[in-house]
Amino acid sequence: MSSSNAPLVFIDGDQGTTGLQIHERLHGRNDLRLLTLPEQDRKNPARRAEAINACDIAVLCLPDGPAREAVAAITNPAVRVIDASSAHRTTPGWVYGFPEMAAGQAERIASAQRVSNPGCYPTGAIALLRPLVQAGLVPADHPLSIHAVSGYSGGGRARVQEHEAPGAQAPAFQVYGLRLAHKHTPEIEQHAGLAARPFFLPAYGAFRQGIVLTIPLQLRALPAGTTAETIHQALAQHYAGQRHVEVTSLAEAESTEHLDPEVLNGSNQLRLSVFANAQHGQVLLAAVFDNLGKGASGAAVQNLDLVLEHIAQGRRILQPA
Repeated sequence: MSSSNAPLVFIDGDQGTTGLQIHERLHGRNDLRLLTLPEQDRKNPARRAEAINACDIAVLCLPDGPAREAVAAITNPAVRVIDASSAHRTTPGWVYGFPEMAAGQAERIASAQRVSNPGCYPTGAIALLRPLVQAGLVPADHPLSIHAVSGYSGGGRARVQEHEAPGAQAPAFQVYGLRLAHKHTPEIEQHAGLAARPFFLPAYGAFRQGIVLTIPLQLRALPAGTTAETIHQALAQHYAGQRHVEVTSLAEAESTEHLDPEVLNGSNQLRLSVFANAQHGQVLLAAVFDNLGKGASGAAVQNLDLVLEHIAQGRRILQPA
């Protein structure tokens, strides 16, 4: 049973795919209290504004427009926000909610008033590219191609219905974003530290959740001395000691015959790999994770836990000796 003094968390949009999974992940927790609105009030602006201003932490699981409206309705300066939409991922003043992205990022998230949860595809792309750009192994203006296949739940409720409704006959595989203007691309460019827009092409497979994201590299086009070994070393060093990000060994990658997008489903894990063909001077970077886990609800709960711990620490400091 939750303590009456536990922080009050309001999930706005708790009936969507991400919101439901966050609820599941928080079930049985006693270090927080969940505020939910009855069904008849979920689309009532006044009741939603009342709820968001009454909570300690608001987790927004909404489309971009309603997410911006929810933030605009906040008048209580003490309310902290974790936004799972893409509305604020490149907005100045918002902390990007990828704790493993950079040194000190977890601490910045913990103390922030406004946190923007990363997108699913950007999580994999940024995880692979940012350490390599920082290490000087991939130039910031390098022409990069990013390809990813996600489970259909990445398309939200409409895509889930297209695949799971009685009599559904959705395609087994769909490439989309063919205008090369996917909304995640600026997010990847900014937070990976790129100086040029990457090429990004996503796709959906006929499985519910999970992602495989790949980035091909030609070693001859990279700075002299760059090898699969130096690339792997940069990633391994960057994520050393991180609980939720793992970098497979080069030996394991060499023995891998295929990548299963569903292998980490239900977890908050992100697995990075470096595949190489020394004869042809080619390297393939790969990320595997759950688009509803580390790519959405898992990441939101991870960020929520950082904020909750920060609040708890503040309360411990304020308690009289």
